[in-house]
Amino acid sequence: MIAERHLNAIILAILVVIPAYAVIADEPFTITLATKAVILALAGVGLNFALGQGGLVSFGHAAYFGIGGYAMGILASHAQSYTPLMEVPFVIEGTNSMPVIWLVAVISGGLLALLIGALSLRTQGVYFIMVTLAFGQMLYYFAISWPAYGGEDGLSIYVRNQFPGLNTLVPIQFFGLCFAILLIVLFIVNRLNKSPFGLALMGAHQNEERAKTVGIDVYKMRLVAFAISGAITALAGALFADLNRFVSPVMFDWHTSGQIMVFIILGGVARLFGPIVGASLYILLEHFLGGVSEYWQIYLGAILFFMVLFAKGGIIGRLSKKEQTHGG
Repeated sequence: MIAERHLNAIILAILVVIPAYAVIADEPFTITLATKAVILALAGVGLNFALGQGGLVSFGHAAYFGIGGYAMGILASHAQSYTPLMEVPFVIEGTNSMPVIWLVAVISGGLLALLIGALSLRTQGVYFIMVTLAFGQMLYYFAISWPAYGGEDGLSIYVRNQFPGLNTLVPIQFFGLCFAILLIVLFIVNRLNKSPFGLALMGAHQNEERAKTVGIDVYKMRLVAFAISGAITALAGALFADLNRFVSPVMFDWHTSGQIMVFIILGGVARLFGPIVGASLYILLEHFLGGVSEYWQIYLGAILFFMVLFAKGGIIGRLSKKEQTHGG
């Protein structure tokens, strides 16, 4: 058993060492797997802020993951086809600039979460879960019936988008970019968790009536937290679409929401680095067991079953010295 902060440092070190080894060994696919784990972990960090800190069990976070992906796909497709995104009342061009795409994805995800949250947060428990799931599925079917951007077949982007000073087609450089974003988001989320806002959010999670008694507007606070969560997950969606240079309605599907939830449960709910461990384990199982059997998710289910019964703090909770109310 080791201190959680030491365990977090070890996790980060492993994430750096594996791609570095892959560069030396000339194994670009390993770098791509590490990049995928980092991006999916970022999506998990977004959901974990709403779930772990605020107790909001959302089964529709694929909506924000997908909106981020389509923000990238739409802007990049117009840039590669040299057609304007909009001409009336003024011309809006597409772009292959990553910072601009990320900004659009974050704003889109945040605004969508604000809209969905404004309605779904008026419910509680299983009703909240089902409302968030319903919104995600609505967007899934909308994307399928949107032929302008590929419909059911999805949308391919032939050249990866650009970031100043980097060649994003080089796997290790794109990994470094995604890893840096993950670190920045982890820092922001950690500060939010320890801020008066984060502490009040956790307090409302533990005892909503007491929070209301001391004057906390629980609805507005949860709505802000939900919007932040959606914005982070949308950023992950934009990066994921850029990694694959492809976006499809599958990003909106409820299976995607379920995967993000699994990352958090495996790593540890409310653990800052929980989604990183969960996403990495998921990618490892998919890679090594997927080649053995197409039913590899049976093994994932067994691990998940064990975690729920015997390690409710997830892998990090099992390995670290003590449980914490939030990651730090």
